[in-house]
Amino acid sequence: MNQAVDASRIPHLKEIVSLALEEARKAGADQAEVDVSLQKGLNVTVRLGEVETLEYQRDRGLGITVYFQQAKGSASSADLRPEAIRAMVAKACAIARFTARDDCAGLADPAELARDIPDLSLDHPWDITPEEAIELARRCEAAGLAVDPRLTNSEGASVSTHQGVRVYGNSHGFLAGYPSTSHSISCVLLAQDGDDMQRDYWYSAARNATAIDAIETIGQRAGQRAVARLGAQQLSTRKAPVIFAAEVARGFFGHLVSAVRGSSQYRKSSFLLDAAGTPVLPAFIQMQERPHLQSALASSPFDGEGVATRDRDLVRDGVLQGYVLGSYSARKLGLRTTGNAGGIHNLLVSGGPDAPDLDTLLRRMGDGLYVTELMGQGINGVTGDYSRGASGFWVSGGERGPAVHEITIAGNLKQMFKDVVAVGSDIDTQGAIHTGSVLVDGLTIAGE
Repeated sequence: MNQAVDASRIPHLKEIVSLALEEARKAGADQAEVDVSLQKGLNVTVRLGEVETLEYQRDRGLGITVYFQQAKGSASSADLRPEAIRAMVAKACAIARFTARDDCAGLADPAELARDIPDLSLDHPWDITPEEAIELARRCEAAGLAVDPRLTNSEGASVSTHQGVRVYGNSHGFLAGYPSTSHSISCVLLAQDGDDMQRDYWYSAARNATAIDAIETIGQRAGQRAVARLGAQQLSTRKAPVIFAAEVARGFFGHLVSAVRGSSQYRKSSFLLDAAGTPVLPAFIQMQERPHLQSALASSPFDGEGVATRDRDLVRDGVLQGYVLGSYSARKLGLRTTGNAGGIHNLLVSGGPDAPDLDTLLRRMGDGLYVTELMGQGINGVTGDYSRGASGFWVSGGERGPAVHEITIAGNLKQMFKDVVAVGSDIDTQGAIHTGSVLVDGLTIAGE
């Protein structure tokens, strides 16, 4: 762990990228782009007080894509020596010469590339030894197990720290890089009461270790969640409103993002095909992409093609403003890239200034299902048909009641998005989509 993986490596990585681009130019490539990264990390897992895993990670990777009159070839290598770089470039060029031309292939347009690289405070190394990480994991697990005597077993508490640096360059003259870090602590506990055994988890993740939740709090939350699931029942089949907990709602809105990705649009494999300019959510909902939030987990000064990331409204007053595009999908659709090659950057979902807290949201629902976990992948991206296994709690009169499990919730995403009643103020920021809990009216719940 002693070799630096930080901003001090950027000049050397830029030399590597420049060498690869020059080799591609000499080989006759019209265009080329190169991405190089160094990563290192430490992962520790403690189970029942004993060290179960202690892993050091160190990765490096170099990838190049070349274009010969819009015929594309790619190659990659973990060897950063000059002779290996030259061999890698030669392989990419050889592949391109046997590839069909694609009128939409090529680098991002030069006018779209980032010129100013803002400092987004993404690099906060955690100077932690393995012994210190082990002690933190033990404290986290112990705090969780102490919550209730019915917490009889554990799948472990984990401490993870990762640090990396990335440089991207292309033959349009773009060459830039930045370092970043991510850290997390998690805990998974099992509760048992007679023959009934339930498991649950909690975690906290951040760019800066000082922003992670208190160690004991993470373990206690995992323990409380596991105990709360004891005595889980099945429900009879019915139709009822559903609240997706904030950590689950990220995935719910993620289905919308997938449907408006450029690849889904030009392949005509989306239940929101050609939906730009039309209402896809109720008028009180806004979805705003904010790529430059300081220290946020999905912040980035430029996308995977070097395109400048920018603030934008994806949904305004419920109306879809556009799609999620990289250069290739933008050209296929006759549009302009939105700087989303590689994914979305901090999509903020807002239900308005009067968004309710979770307790208010439960009272507003009255009787219905509060979902804390989803299972399976029963999503049809073309039709929007939705069917997933779920567990959580039945809510009666606005009060959380018994745990429920072994049920399925079903509907159609296109209608589900229109049937959103409210988005809560309990915002979860530990992913690319920041959202609170979401109340959706009238889903089918299949049980006994």
